Amino acid sequence: MTHKPIIYQVFTRLYGNRNTTRKEWGSVEENGTGKFSDFDTKTLKAIKQMGVSHIWYTGVIRHASQTDFSKFGIPTQHPSVVKGKAGSPYAICDYYDVDPDLADNVNDRMKEFEALVSRTHKAGLKMFIDFVPNHVARQYLSIAKPKGVVDLGADDDKNQGFNPQNNFYYCPGQSLDLSSILESADTYSDVINIGLPSLRGRAGGEASYYEEYPAKATGNDHFDNRPGMNDWYETVKLNYGIDYWTHYGHFDPIPDTWNKMTEILLFWASKGVDGFRCDMAEMVPAAFWAYATREVKAKHPEILFMGEVYNPAEYRNYIHSGFDWMYDKVGMYDTMRAVTCGFASATAITGAWQAVDDIKEHMVYFLENHDEQRVASDFFAGDGKKGIPAMVASVLMKSSPFMLYAAEEYGEKGMDKEGFSGKDGRTTIFDYWSIDTLCRAASDELTDDEKYIYQMHEKTMQIARKEKAVDGDFYDLMYVNPWSEHFDNNKQYAFLRKKEDELLFVVVNFDDRDVDVQVRMAPHAMEFLQIPEGKYESKDLLSAEKQTIELASDALVPMTIKARNARVWKFTLSPSPLFS
Repeated sequence: MTHKPIIYQVFTRLYGNRNTTRKEWGSVEENGTGKFSDFDTKTLKAIKQMGVSHIWYTGVIRHASQTDFSKFGIPTQHPSVVKGKAGSPYAICDYYDVDPDLADNVNDRMKEFEALVSRTHKAGLKMFIDFVPNHVARQYLSIAKPKGVVDLGADDDKNQGFNPQNNFYYCPGQSLDLSSILESADTYSDVINIGLPSLRGRAGGEASYYEEYPAKATGNDHFDNRPGMNDWYETVKLNYGIDYWTHYGHFDPIPDTWNKMTEILLFWASKGVDGFRCDMAEMVPAAFWAYATREVKAKHPEILFMGEVYNPAEYRNYIHSGFDWMYDKVGMYDTMRAVTCGFASATAITGAWQAVDDIKEHMVYFLENHDEQRVASDFFAGDGKKGIPAMVASVLMKSSPFMLYAAEEYGEKGMDKEGFSGKDGRTTIFDYWSIDTLCRAASDELTDDEKYIYQMHEKTMQIARKEKAVDGDFYDLMYVNPWSEHFDNNKQYAFLRKKEDELLFVVVNFDDRDVDVQVRMAPHAMEFLQIPEGKYESKDLLSAEKQTIELASDALVPMTIKARNARVWKFTLSPSPLFS
């Protein structure tokens, strides 16, 4: 078993929901919701057997919702500042609580989460949850905080727009004005029908406006009192000591927010969480991360931090500040998407890995997550099978972890119009819903194409987890394979992986047709990887086909590759080739 990390992201509220009503703008009573208990021993074992090493439970911490849980002592949220019926999991309203939707018994919700942690570990999986450091829900109020903890904003001086010891930023003397959001729709009824929030919500049976005085700055660094529809208007920006008017950081003494957020990390680490996926990490100063990761790892040395950072110029800064893993979004993801869609040459993949090769073990490859469009959606490839070459290459190249979004392995299209989340090729994070392919997989009703997509994902991830060569050296063969009548470097990508006496020869085909290719072996690869020249019996780990292949300097290796498919030839180099 290799150490190749495979992360499986599940949107916890959707994953186990088998209610297929799928009413647009439906309530939890109408559309249902998944639960912690859906991740039973059998389910977790199946996820593990797919080749997964880590599971990321998205949307665990309690966030703003339009569902009324007041009978359980949980404060209601004003609908004007909640996106969707179910609400965004990135508008946290209590950092010390879990989403009541996920519990079978709401009063026992934390115990049920703790039981999930235990089941996950017993299944041999490590687990991530989200940590949302940049912003909170407009109506943040913790009812579950430990004794002695002071709520965020409770001691703020609201007469100052910025104070390094405040938890929020303020607009003194001004009320929050959401009118520009209402103006985004032509009529009041359009607001209701297309999902824009209403300025008027129902509170205690009476029509009421959401009131906030003084107005707090909005989560996407919007510092006046009048956020627009494209702003994260349902959230409030947290203050880590940066004066955004002068862009000067006030970090001595330690800002109060640093201490409070670090205590939140320690709280969840004490529950047995193995890692945090840190939302919009680069919107929080690297100095805070250096402080927080040091404090948390001092008590929990094995804990992992995975950061959502989109600026490549900041990657190394945040890794130096304690991040173990980081999204490779604007590099490898964007490149793989462009190659898959025919907008870029496969040669661009080489440039994408070279740009971060010095930090390769920190960069997480992926083709989907909750923010991105589904590969099979009409906005991306339009067919899950077309994503297979990018998936095989992303999983097997380099030492980078790979992240898979639940239902990607079945070719989920994400073309539903759920409510607040329209028909955009993404699976909603705002609405009560269920995922079609996951429901049909549970009842053995997948199409042949969906079963094939799953088999290719499972085989590839099993290779990544079991074959020791995936934990070894990497050699990109593209520089000795320019375009020719036998190899189209715009549509095919080839590389080697080797450790000790085992070699993998990987070639992926982004073309929509079957191809007969001849892949040139680089003389330097033979020398660098210490491959004895000769003919070897090899086996394609994806199809189980066998073929005798000559490995020699400048040798042309012939093979047929089906449309949108791949070959993963395995060689055992010792004791000797069949023919030398």
